[in-house]
Amino acid sequence: MLRSMYSAVSGMRGFQTKLDVIGNNIANVNTVGFKKSRVMFQDVLSQNLAGATAPNPTDPRRGGVNPRQVGLGVQIGAIDTLHTPGSPMTTGVLTDLAIAGDGFFLVVPPGMDPNDGNYYLTRAGNFTLDAEGQLVTSDGYLVLGFDVDDDGNAINSPISIRIDPDADFVAYDITRNGNVIGYLEDGTSEVIAVIALGLVNNPGGLRKIGGSLYEMTANAHPDGALVWGQNLGTIDSLGVTAEIISGMLEMSNVDLTEEFTEMIVAQRGFQANSRIITTSDEILQEVVNLKR
Repeated sequence: MLRSMYSAVSGMRGFQTKLDVIGNNIANVNTVGFKKSRVMFQDVLSQNLAGATAPNPTDPRRGGVNPRQVGLGVQIGAIDTLHTPGSPMTTGVLTDLAIAGDGFFLVVPPGMDPNDGNYYLTRAGNFTLDAEGQLVTSDGYLVLGFDVDDDGNAINSPISIRIDPDADFVAYDITRNGNVIGYLEDGTSEVIAVIALGLVNNPGGLRKIGGSLYEMTANAHPDGALVWGQNLGTIDSLGVTAEIISGMLEMSNVDLTEEFTEMIVAQRGFQANSRIITTSDEILQEVVNLKR
């Protein structure tokens, strides 16, 4: 059988996967906090027809010869998640939060202990308050934060953020450094909690689990996410800056112009590989007809 036929099959499989990824990107063009993916190709092993030879130092009339190889197709080298910022959208809702900079919100399913590493990361900040005053995701996952001392400094282990509905606060606010502040009738204020952010060395190493959530892997950070709950704009040790903006959401980073262009490239690539199979089949038919 012709090698070109099998090479074309691998090309069609690769472009089919690329179309699957593009379709998912386009489907999530309006998903809050969604990060698009891309497919990277790489060639597979090549068959060596002849090796390389070095120039003959004793005979200047004879130079070196390059190797002669025939490629055997293509394969998927990587499917990367691109954690570039999405476009901000103003909502005016206090509990809608967007991260300006690096980091992820930390959320945990009810009944699970975040100190055991049972937390997920997300950039989707469309949070709400439940009947108990807890800050939760649309699926009921608890948003993590920290208690604060009398000086407003984060203390203890991560906890769920709760605004007591029975407290005598007349208004609330969430500042850019993550402080959840309650205002009393006499005009004074109190820091209720600090929203936690998780930082990872390699965001591309996170694993998508659905619901705009990510799960830690060994290639994201060897020791789990580094959790910061205070002074989010001055994490100088890692060179990271981040702010939490209330009343805004980070939308998907999918660019439809780019996705449709890549769709055309994938479609034409699939068609070209299918034409290779058709041409190879015609050649095989000619070989069969030689006996007639």
